[in-house]
Amino acid sequence: MKPARPTEVLWLSTVADIAPRPSLRDEHVTDVAIIGGGFMGASTALHLAERGISVTLLEKHCLAWGASGRNAGVVAPMFARGDPDDVISRLGEDKGGRLNGFIAGAGDLVFDLARRHDIDCDAEQTGFLQPAHAKAALPGLQRRFEQWQRHGKKVELLDQAATEKVTGTDSFPGALLDLSGGQINPAKFTLGLITAAQKAGAVVHENTPALNMRRTSRGWRILTPQGTLTAQKVLLATNAYVDGLWPKLKRSFLPLTVTQLATKPLDAETVKRILPGRHAATDTRGHPFSFRLDAQNRLISAAVGVWPFGEKDRLSPYIRKRVAKLLHLDQVPEEEFIWEGTAALTSDFLPRLHQPEPGLYAAIGCNGRGIAVATALGPHLAGLLAGDDAPLPVDICDIETVRGHFLIQHGPRIYMPWARFKDLRDTRKD
Repeated sequence: MKPARPTEVLWLSTVADIAPRPSLRDEHVTDVAIIGGGFMGASTALHLAERGISVTLLEKHCLAWGASGRNAGVVAPMFARGDPDDVISRLGEDKGGRLNGFIAGAGDLVFDLARRHDIDCDAEQTGFLQPAHAKAALPGLQRRFEQWQRHGKKVELLDQAATEKVTGTDSFPGALLDLSGGQINPAKFTLGLITAAQKAGAVVHENTPALNMRRTSRGWRILTPQGTLTAQKVLLATNAYVDGLWPKLKRSFLPLTVTQLATKPLDAETVKRILPGRHAATDTRGHPFSFRLDAQNRLISAAVGVWPFGEKDRLSPYIRKRVAKLLHLDQVPEEEFIWEGTAALTSDFLPRLHQPEPGLYAAIGCNGRGIAVATALGPHLAGLLAGDDAPLPVDICDIETVRGHFLIQHGPRIYMPWARFKDLRDTRKD
């Protein structure tokens, strides 16, 4: 059966005609089972298969169905919150240094994979742009620039004139440009990684939810609707879409649902003015303003709502109004696609790696930086599952559940009104 690829999601609509991978049937055995067919699962499967290790990937829906097919397609190889010195202060020189180095190289790895495997995913390593939403944000960008520069990252600090030149608007007093970032079609990228993994020997099944799993004398036995899979080791690569497969893991992060909007293609004159260098941008607001152009010159932006019901209808005019104001557009083309996706936020906005049981691993908490972080974790997770003893960019730690998760899981939404107020206050000071 062909998996349902949501046609309201821009990226999934571009791969809707790709033949599905068959569902798992009967009983099978593999060295490593991966649950989740997004960036992390695909990258890990590829790197395991390239080592000659037997690996089988199970996806509950269609490949890239979760956040890997629902994000903005921005490759942002930086922390969602905080800077390198903050990480070292929190984790120490050794652990913090490893994580900083990992993040610094994550963007290059994404684009290197796309080139190496000839993945047709509209990859543009044109840079990730972080404009300052107000003058109050400039000192923070200065510190970020200096710290990443010390870690060997290719970054530039732009003044207001240079920022206006690359954004086509005077709404921002400065910006940080990370030249290792950029943009891709995330669904095409994910499917390209999967194709490369299959060529290397990986087995992939769509429409195959893992209903439950238990450890036996033969390894981990994973039950699916039409078959079973036994594996010596298992990786949960679901991120925010873990559902009830491992309940404690689901309570260890806060889900953040983001609404993405893509307009109809812009006219040639507007394209020439907005983002002439085709950077992908996300500013420094507490409620960030993101904007980028896809390969067809659709303008893509996003927002986070307060109430979970009917959010797309409410946020569509808000997103369009914000785009018009900040990019000085007299008329914003009508929307062509609008969709939602969910990110997993950790308490310190850093990724987590867990081993809740022998042979069972879970990586979670990309914090809205999934393309870079989840993809770049792939080779490290493959090494871990293969038995390497090399230091990891993220140390294995116990799963810590969020106290009062039932209520606190709504915290990111509840924070939005305050974030919008603070953003407005900052800009009014200018």
